[in-house]
Amino acid sequence: MKDRLPLTFIMVTLIIDAMGIGLVLPVMPDLIEEVSGGNLAEAALWGGILSTSFAVMQFLFGPFLGSLSDRFGRRPVLLVSLLVMSLDYLVIALAGSIWVLLAGRIVGGIAASTQSTATAFVADISTPAQKAARFGMVGASFGVGFVLGPLLGGVLAEYGTRAPFYMASVLAALNLCFGYFILPETVTDRIRRPFSWVRANPLGALLDLGRMEGVTRLVLMFFLYQVAFFVYPAIWAYFTKARFGWNPQMVGLSLAFFGIALALVQGWLIRYILRWLGDRGTVIYGLIFNSIAFILLAFVTSGTVALILTPLAALGAVVTPALQGIMSRTIPDNAQGGLQGLLTSAGALAMIVSPLMMTQVFWLATADSTPFYLPGAPFLLSMLLLVACAFVFLTRRRKPAA
Repeated sequence: MKDRLPLTFIMVTLIIDAMGIGLVLPVMPDLIEEVSGGNLAEAALWGGILSTSFAVMQFLFGPFLGSLSDRFGRRPVLLVSLLVMSLDYLVIALAGSIWVLLAGRIVGGIAASTQSTATAFVADISTPAQKAARFGMVGASFGVGFVLGPLLGGVLAEYGTRAPFYMASVLAALNLCFGYFILPETVTDRIRRPFSWVRANPLGALLDLGRMEGVTRLVLMFFLYQVAFFVYPAIWAYFTKARFGWNPQMVGLSLAFFGIALALVQGWLIRYILRWLGDRGTVIYGLIFNSIAFILLAFVTSGTVALILTPLAALGAVVTPALQGIMSRTIPDNAQGGLQGLLTSAGALAMIVSPLMMTQVFWLATADSTPFYLPGAPFLLSMLLLVACAFVFLTRRRKPAA
C-alpha cells in the first residue's frame, strides 16, 4: 500500500514521457516542413536528425543521471528533470527555425535521461520476484502514454502544429507538483553508492557492469532489439502518409491502437506469459512474433489491414521487460541506477542509430529515382535485426541449474 502513490508518480512520469513523444508525432512532418520549407522526404531526413540529437543526449547522460541518483537519490534527479522538460517543451512550441527545434531536442534528451532513475526507483521498491512484472508496468506506462499522446496530438493538431508542445509543457509541470508532495527517497545509506566519473559514462558503465557474468551480451541484445523496435516512432508517420495517404488524425488513431495493445501486453498479459514460458521462453516468443509482424507490415498495401496489424504487432512487445528482469536480478541493489542508466544509454544509442538508419532506408525506398518503391522497407531491416538478437540470445552461456 505504501508504494501505491510513489509508483503512481513514476508511472505518470513515464506516461508523460511517452505522451511527449506521441503528442508530437502526428504533427512532426508538418512542423518540420513548416520551419524548414522542404518536402516530405526532406522532412523525414530532418526528423531523423532531430530524433538522433535527442538520443545522443540520452546516450551520454543516461549513466550520468543514473549514477547521480545512486549517490544523491532518485527524488531530486526526477523532480529537476521534470522542471527542465516543462520549460523545454515551451521553447519548442515557440520555435521559429529548425535550429531552435534542434536545440530543444538536445535539452529534452538530457531531461528525458531520467528514465533510468525512474526504473531504478521501481527496482528499489520491488522484490526480485516482482521486478520483471513491474518492469512490464514501466512498459505499460509507455503504452498508455502512446495511446493518449497520439490521440490528443491528433486532436490538438486542429489548433496548429504548436499546440501539442504547449500541452506537453503543462503536463510535465503538473506532474512536477504531484511528485514534489508524494515522492519519497528510496536511496538509503545501505545502498548509497559513491559517485564515480568512470561509471558515469556509457563505456565506463558497460565495463563496470560487464564484469558481472552474462550482462554484456544481454545489453548488446537489448540494443539490437531497441534498434529494430524503434522503427515505429522513426518512420510510422512518414510510412503511413506515403503508403496510405493518412492525415495526422489517422496517424494518431493508429498509434493509439498500438499503445492500447502495448499497455495491455506489458501491464497485464506479460505476467501470464512469464508464468507460462519463463524469462527465456518469453524472450524467444517476443522475437518470433515481432519478426512476423515486421514482415507483414513491410508489404501491406491496405490501410485497413495496417490498422488491424498495428495493435496486433504489440503482442510481441515482451522482450524488453523480460531482459530487464533477468539483468536486474543479476546485479547488486547498489548498482540498480547504474544498470538502468546503462540500459538508457543502450536505448538512446539505438535511437541514434535507428532513426538515421530507418529514415535513410525509407528515403531510398521512396525517392523519385528509386527503382523499387517500397515504403515498408525499414520493417524488413528490423526483421533482420531480430534474427541477430536471436543469435546473441541463444548462443549465450547459461548458468547450470542449481
